Parts: sequence; structure tokens; C-alpha cells
Amino acid sequence: MADEKDRKLNAGPAGASTYPGVPPAPTLEKKEGQQPIGATGRAPPLIRSVSQRILVSSPNLRQKLRLAGMNDDPLLFIQQSLVTAGMMSVMFTVLFFFLLQLFKISLVALVVLFPIFFLASFMLRMQYPTSKARKRAREVDRELVFAGRQMLIELKAGVPLFDAMLSISRDYGEISKEFAKIVDRVNAGVPTDVAMHDVAEDNPSMAFKRVILQLINSIRSGSDVAKALGSVLDQISREQITELKAYGQKLNPLGMFYMVFGIIMPSLGIALAIIIFSFLSINLDVTFLYAFLLGVAMVQYIFVTVIESQKPQYEF
Repeated sequence: MADEKDRKLNAGPAGASTYPGVPPAPTLEKKEGQQPIGATGRAPPLIRSVSQRILVSSPNLRQKLRLAGMNDDPLLFIQQSLVTAGMMSVMFTVLFFFLLQLFKISLVALVVLFPIFFLASFMLRMQYPTSKARKRAREVDRELVFAGRQMLIELKAGVPLFDAMLSISRDYGEISKEFAKIVDRVNAGVPTDVAMHDVAEDNPSMAFKRVILQLINSIRSGSDVAKALGSVLDQISREQITELKAYGQKLNPLGMFYMVFGIIMPSLGIALAIIIFSFLSINLDVTFLYAFLLGVAMVQYIFVTVIESQKPQYEF
């Protein structure tokens, strides 16, 4: 009994490691106004049951949320997605209700449109972590080379690795946040290589993972960190230049398609439609012109979105 009492007294706070040299386990702290992880008791039984089934079929959802920088519980995220999809589908159904009445179309179509709206809204919501992870990766890659160059200069000047990481933990956007996480973990007592590995696992940028992997290998092998960092930065720079050249080559066909489908066909199409409908004695009302204008605007928006999404975020 005395030995057991001594073990309890020496156990330390919750989450502390009882083994020497092993960093303490991280503890989850509840932020003010944030629902605790796993708190799904408020959801209706039907939503909880459906969410459980979807979670079983989506085993990678937790990793996607971590790569997106979202601390949401996967089950809670699915429940929120179901509720959001329901609200969006109701809103679109009401909107189409008035449109169908305006054009005197049977309202039976709403029975088919509601589940389509619900599935589309839910799938779009479930793709949000992936989209956010891609955006986060682009933001990290944008400043990775610049931050790495500053870190390389300081290492060659004899600055310790920790101080070099501390210097780039600000003024470099998303990449500074990642190095700030490493600095915070090292200050908490976690070994430098372990802190780097943990942060890199939760980052969607492959270039950032390569840089961190080179630093970890240099630290563990005792080799020159500056030399390894310089080689991987040169390789990443060459890859970014190649991607910029490839994007420039893609602009030629995209620009041609935009000219054809976004400018030439709409202008010629409306002129031909007016001529043909005049021979057929069909009157073109204002509704048709507004619908045609909306279609042209949607086509141009799609082209601009595609071109912008494929544009590399690097600057030289």
C-alpha cells in the first residue's frame, strides 16, 4: 500500500510521462466557446446514427482535418456537415419553388431536386478539408524558399538551429506558423527532431516535409545542417521554376478556349439567335436575354476560376 501511495504522489500532473527522456503526452485543452471533442450528445439520434455510418466509410477524415489545420472531431464535423447540407437544400428548394411557379412548371420536380441539393451540399461540405489543405499547402510553399534562405544564411553565420528557426517564426505567413509550432514544442521540452517530425506530419506541403526531413536526418546523423538545407532548397527552387514554365505553356490553350467560349460564341450566338428567331416569328423576351447573360457570366467565371486555381503561388 505504501509503494502504491508513493507511485501516485510521484505520478505528476495528468499527461506527464513516467519514463525519463520521453516527452509528456499532449493534453487537450478546451478553449472558451469551443465545444469539447466528442461532444455529440445534442445531435438527434438519426443524425448521430447516419454520422457513425459515414465515419466508418471515411477512415481518412481525421487525417484530412489535421492537414487542413482543423481541430474538429470527425464525428462532430460530419454532423455539422449534415445539418449544413439540410439547411442549404431547404434554401435552394424554396428558391426553385418560386422559380417553378414563375415559369409555370410542375412542382413535382421539387421531390427530385431536394435530395440532389442535399447530396451536392453534403459532398461539397465534406470536400472542404481537402480544399483547405490544398490552400494551406500553397501558402506554405509560397514563402518556403525565402524563409529557408534566411535560415540557411543564419546557419552559415554560426547561429544555432533553434535560434534560426525562431527568427523565421514570424514575417513569413503560414510557414512562420509552422516553425512557431516547432519552437513552442522545443520550449516545452520536446526534442528538436521529434518536434519537427510531429509538425511535418500535420502539414500538407510536400516541399515543407522534404525540408524538415533533411533537417531531421542531419540532426540525427550529426552532419552539416546548412549543407543539407541548401541542397534541398536548390532542388525545390528548380522545381518551382519548372512549374511556372509549365503554367505559362498552359495559358495558351486556356486563353484560346476563353476567347472562343467566353467572347466569340456568346456575341455571335445572340446575333444568330435574333436572326433565326425573327424568321421563325418567335419573340425574344427579356427573360431569355437575362438567362443568356447569366450563362455567359457563369462560363467566364468558370474559366477565370480554372486559370486562377492552376496558377503557382511562387514569386521570384
